[in-house]
Amino acid sequence: MDYQTLEALRRMNPAWRLLTAAHAPLIASFLQDAFIRPNIRTHLQSELASKLDDHLYKLRAQASDEAFPKSASGYLDDWASDEHGWLRKYYAGAVDEPSFDITPATEKALEWLTGLQARQFVGTESRMMTVFDLLRQLVERAQSDPGVRISELQKRKAEIDREIRDIQKGHMEVLDATQIRERFMQIAGTARGLLSDFREVEQNFRILDREVRERIATWEGGKAGLLEEVFGQRDLIADSDQGKSFRAFWDLLMSPARQEELSALLETAFAMEAIQALEPDGRLLRIHYDWLEAGEVAQRTVARLSEQLRRYLDDQAWLENRRIMDLIRQLEQNALAIRANAPSGELMPLDEPAPRIGLAMDRPLFTPPEKTQIEVDVLDDEFDLNALDALFATTHVDKARLMQAIRRLLQSHSQVSLEELIEAQPLEQGLAELIAYLSLAADDADALIDAGRRVAISWVDDAGATRRAFMPVVVFKRPAQMMEAVS
Repeated sequence: MDYQTLEALRRMNPAWRLLTAAHAPLIASFLQDAFIRPNIRTHLQSELASKLDDHLYKLRAQASDEAFPKSASGYLDDWASDEHGWLRKYYAGAVDEPSFDITPATEKALEWLTGLQARQFVGTESRMMTVFDLLRQLVERAQSDPGVRISELQKRKAEIDREIRDIQKGHMEVLDATQIRERFMQIAGTARGLLSDFREVEQNFRILDREVRERIATWEGGKAGLLEEVFGQRDLIADSDQGKSFRAFWDLLMSPARQEELSALLETAFAMEAIQALEPDGRLLRIHYDWLEAGEVAQRTVARLSEQLRRYLDDQAWLENRRIMDLIRQLEQNALAIRANAPSGELMPLDEPAPRIGLAMDRPLFTPPEKTQIEVDVLDDEFDLNALDALFATTHVDKARLMQAIRRLLQSHSQVSLEELIEAQPLEQGLAELIAYLSLAADDADALIDAGRRVAISWVDDAGATRRAFMPVVVFKRPAQMMEAVS
């Protein structure tokens, strides 16, 4: 805190300007009543101007009509100007009317002014216990030696066991009324202080958002360089001590179990007679919901930053597509210009007239082949060598003929089962032709073989006997090219 730093703060810091303003009591009293005391984060311009009108009316009645010559809207615009920076004027969502919120610097000034008032009760024991608890957590949780951690936990366990034995014997220590009030006042002050911390976190993200918009407006390089710079700044805030603490706090607050526990503890505390004597502010009962609302505002600021980056990428993609279309149109115009007098010889050799596109999602998923189990039980005394002749009496099945039959049916049906196919085109070569159909289905990516269901296929062999085979359900589907041709 040297002279130059304090001089810069006196000239540039909004909190200092508020404390030295001509109408500082008016500004501080009104902002305290409008924002801090009711714990309201934002006001529409009309309702805030109405509140300020009422406040000015009371003050003018006590002093004179010339004490505060400006209108309420004039004062609000003056306090939100860059020259003062005590209010933030912005448009929230799709509302046409501007909204107002106090800045973190203004909240610090109001908090300092509140601390100047004499307190009826100054608690020291609870703060000392808080220091002890925090030091104990710091020393124990930062210890990486398992033996030391276990030793500390065993000491704590021995203390808990000793306390349980004392309670069982009838010796139980209970906080008196002074200790209860002292701890409750510290809880209330800490809870309200968290809301001001949210405003400061939101302000940091808002500054980053404004810097990103300025960089996008003046950026002349490529997308990769801008994104690297922007995400580097965002990671710098997110990975800072403040960002890590806010993220841990937000994760803890978003736990439904923690919210229910906090609500139950607050209701139990407010029911105590010692706390009722303090006439506590009833809004503390829902302070955790105020934390949620304040945290959501900070999260929406981060969302606006992401939206701004997405809009920039969309604009860049549109500009690149437009550039590509301009180049294609220029090529077409040049081709039309030399159509009547085409140059002779080879202009540009092309390997293929069009690029080959192989999309990974067009490939079918892997289906493990079914392992066919063949059980053969042949006795040696019944084995006949003449039966081997059947192995060489093979029959050739024309798969092209079968595929033609499949395509013929698929012209009038989107899909056809093997039963319908055989009914329309009876088997001519028996089991060999049936196996050929299975082979075609296994090689066809559009076909379906459902091994979980069975169907019976019947045919008449050359000897006039009826044969039957039980096999999985097979469905042939119309390919995409055929569907486009049919449509």
